[in-house]
Amino acid sequence: MGVSEELRALADVVDRLAAKFPGMPREHIEDVVQQEHSLLDAGRVRAFIPVLVEHAARDRLSR
Repeated sequence: MGVSEELRALADVVDRLAAKFPGMPREHIEDVVQQEHSLLDAGRVRAFIPVLVEHAARDRLSR
């Protein structure tokens, strides 16, 4: 997965989470996704990064 594909996938993650949490400000969702992404930024296998970020962000937003 290239950088542009990963960024597109993360934008899709934000869209899905914004739909799942409509009462939450989109900026907050974007911040959480960015924070989770930064935790995985050193990973060498990039294909699963968006999925892992989505799961972690969804867990954090559900609290």
